[in-house]
Amino acid sequence: MSPYELFIGLRYTRAKKRNHFISFISLISLLGITLGMTALITVMSVMNGFQKEVRARILGVASHVQINGFDNRLSNWQAVADEASKHPSVEGAAPFVSAQGMVSYNQVVHGAIVRGILPETENRVADFADMMVSGELENLIPGDFGIVIGMELARSLGAFRGDKIVLISPQGQVTPAGILPRLKQFTVVGIFEAGHFEYDSGLVLIHMSDAQKLYRMDDHVSGVRLKLSDMFLAPKVVNDLAHSLTGPYYITDWTQQHANYFRAIQIEKRMLSLILALIIAVAAFNIVSTLVMAVTDKQSDIAILRTLGASPRSIMKIFIVQGTFIGVAGTILGVTGGVLLAYNVGEVVAFIEWIFSVEFLSNEIYYISKIPTDPQTTDIVTVAVVSFVLSLLATIYPSYRASRVNPAEALRYE
Repeated sequence: MSPYELFIGLRYTRAKKRNHFISFISLISLLGITLGMTALITVMSVMNGFQKEVRARILGVASHVQINGFDNRLSNWQAVADEASKHPSVEGAAPFVSAQGMVSYNQVVHGAIVRGILPETENRVADFADMMVSGELENLIPGDFGIVIGMELARSLGAFRGDKIVLISPQGQVTPAGILPRLKQFTVVGIFEAGHFEYDSGLVLIHMSDAQKLYRMDDHVSGVRLKLSDMFLAPKVVNDLAHSLTGPYYITDWTQQHANYFRAIQIEKRMLSLILALIIAVAAFNIVSTLVMAVTDKQSDIAILRTLGASPRSIMKIFIVQGTFIGVAGTILGVTGGVLLAYNVGEVVAFIEWIFSVEFLSNEIYYISKIPTDPQTTDIVTVAVVSFVLSLLATIYPSYRASRVNPAEALRYE
C-alpha cells in the first residue's frame, strides 16, 4: 500500500462541511463495534466466572477422579489408593462409602446420599473443613454414630447441632413381622454449607466404620476418591489409571460425573456470545452503508484520481483504509472498554444497585451473591479478531464499487 493511498483513505474519514451525515454514520458504526465488543467480552468473562465458581463449589464436595468397585464394593482400598497415588498428578486419596438413605427428624423425612468418610483423609480430596458452619469434621468418631448434614437439609428438618436424627437404610432386615428397613439414631455433630443446593440439601456425612456397619459392608468400601494437581488433567489421569490399575474397577472423573451440568453452562455461554456477536455484525453492516455513501459522494474525486493515473486497485485500497480504520478504532476501544468493565464488573454492579436501590443477587435467594468474573485472553483475542475480520469484509464490496467508477461518466456533469 502506497503512502498516498493511506493518506487519502485516512483523510476521507474526517468530516467536511458537505458530508457530516456520512461522518455521523461512521461514528455510529464505530460506537456499535465498541459497544458490541464491550458487551461480548464482559458477558463472556462473567459466564467464565460463574462456571469457575460453580465448578469450584462442586469439586469442593465431589472428587476429581473416583475409583469405584463393581457392585459398590471395593476390597483392599489402601492398596488401590497407594497405587493411584504413584501417579504424578495425584495429590491426595481417600476412601468412601456411598449409599442412599433417608433422614427423619420431628416427623419430617428427607432422602439423602449417605457418604461414609475418614475425617483424617477426607480433607485431602475435599474442602469440607472450609465449609463447616457449625462443628468440625473431626467430630465424626467411629462408634459414636455422629452425622454431619448440609445447611439446607438442616433447615428442612429443623435440626441443629446436638439433635438426634434417625438414618433409615433401604436395606431391609427380615423379622417375624416381615422385611423392615434398618434404622439407626445419629447425633448431629456438624453442619456444612457448600453453596450448592444439591449437596446442601441431600448429602450427609458419617464415619466410614459406622457406614460399613449400617450397610453391612464388613471391611469393604465403595471406592477411592482422588484429588489432582490440575483438575483439567482428569481425563488423562483416568486413562493412565485404567492401564496401570489391575482389578475390577470403574474409574470416572468430574467431567463425566457432571457432564450435563457443565455442558449446559457451555451451551448457554455460546448462545449468549452468538447473540451479542450480532451487535458487532450489525455495526459491520453499517460500515458497508457508510462506504457506499462515501463512494457516491466521492465519485468526482475518484474520477480525478483515475485521470491522474491511479489504478482501480489503488482506489479500492483507499476505501479499504477508510473502512478498516473504523473497524480498528472500534476494536481497540471495544477491547479496552471490555477488559476494564470485565475486571470491575462487581464494582459497577454494586454502584448500580446503590443508585437504584435494587439487589440483583440476593443472599436469601442466590448462593453466589457477587457477580464473579474471569476474563480469559483467548476469549478477548477471539472477539477482537472476529470484529476486525467482519470490519475488513464489510469494506470489500464498497471498495470494489469505487474501483469500477468510470471517470468520464463521473466528470460528465462536473
